[in-house]
Amino acid sequence: MRPSGPAVAAAIVLAIEAIALAVVCVIELLALGAGGAASDISGIALIVLTMIAAVALGAFSWGTLRRASWARSGGVVLQVLGVALGLASLSIEPKVWLFTLGVGGTALIGLVLLISATHRDGASDPRLSRDDEPRDRA
Repeated sequence: MRPSGPAVAAAIVLAIEAIALAVVCVIELLALGAGGAASDISGIALIVLTMIAAVALGAFSWGTLRRASWARSGGVVLQVLGVALGLASLSIEPKVWLFTLGVGGTALIGLVLLISATHRDGASDPRLSRDDEPRDRA
C-alpha cells in the first residue's frame, strides 16, 4: 500500500529536520577545527550526538514512508522534544524568534502530521479491521 498524504508530508518534515541537523553538525565540526570549542572532548561528543539525531531522523523519515509504526513513534518522540525545546527558548532574553519558530514550529507541524498519518494509516490497515462477529463456517 502507498503511504497517505500526511505520511508523505511528515516524512518530508523529518527529512528536512535531518538535513538541518547534518548542517549543524558540519558547523560544529568547523567550529571545533577553528578552536571555537571550550573543550575538545565535549565538542566531539556534541558532534557525535548531533549526527546520531540526524541519522535517526533520516531513518524515521524513511520508515514513515514505509508505514512502519516504529518510525512514527520515534518521530513523535523527537517532535515532542523539539516543541519542548522551542517553548524553553522563550525563557531566554532576548528572545530568538527565528530559533523558536524554526525548531518549535517545525516540530509542531511534524507532530500534527505524524499523528494524522498514524490515524489515517491505521484506519486503512486491513490487519486492524474490526471483525467482532463470529463467522459461520457452515
